[in-house]
Amino acid sequence: MELLVFDLDGTLLNAEQQITEYTSETLRLLTANDIPYTLATGRTIHAAQHCIVGNDFPLLHAYNNGVSIWNPASSEYLHHNHLTHEEIDVVLKAFALQPITPFVYTVEPDGSHAVYHAAPESDIGRKYIDKFVDKIGIPRKPLETLHPGAKITNINALGLDHQVGAICQQVEAGSSHLVVYTGGDMYKQGYHWLDIHHIDANKGGAVTMLKQELGFDKVICFGDSDNDSSMFEIADEAYATANALDEVKALSTKVIGHHNEDGVAKFLREYYSL
Repeated sequence: MELLVFDLDGTLLNAEQQITEYTSETLRLLTANDIPYTLATGRTIHAAQHCIVGNDFPLLHAYNNGVSIWNPASSEYLHHNHLTHEEIDVVLKAFALQPITPFVYTVEPDGSHAVYHAAPESDIGRKYIDKFVDKIGIPRKPLETLHPGAKITNINALGLDHQVGAICQQVEAGSSHLVVYTGGDMYKQGYHWLDIHHIDANKGGAVTMLKQELGFDKVICFGDSDNDSSMFEIADEAYATANALDEVKALSTKVIGHHNEDGVAKFLREYYSL
């Protein structure tokens, strides 16, 4: 049996961060034809839920670029590859040299989620809170209250290209256990996002775990960005959307339609004769 694995932003979602009705109908057709699918995204579960609401993703999900595996049937997590507080110190020192606010995402001892941050240093930091943090309803806490019992999943931020680049260089030089994903923000022109994880946390490892846990023989992946490369490398088939990075297209089995034109859904309807 084969499992379909979808990235969200730039792949299954359109430019409005939504699954269109056409794509929703395609997912229902997959279910009706017993074709299993799931998602592997860089988003946290909270940031993903408002994008996929109204659509059924019944199998295990991969969040935070593979840091967390979530079981929607039991609402339980399989957590691994968290960041240590020593690694966080390396990251925060890099941020201290730039006017960018870091947002530290955690799983609390009781299993709840939180995001820790200092007061935003710029308008973009305040907009990040309004558009991404408060919108998804995750509790915000002062960075100085970050405690040893918090399991740190990732650090996320948004800023100007040269500022993000400087942080990336310093983080990668300061710790061999960290990896930084970055790219142009598709929702805020002129800005770049960055997401910092433990180096062993990636979509490739997560998808391999999903394949084993769920008992599939084959995996078919869909994506567009650098954080999708690791799952493209382990996939039996991998399809890049037309808007994907060139390096992701180079790893793909085939380049399909644009994410803003239901590219994945149109491909699936033809692939499976839905």
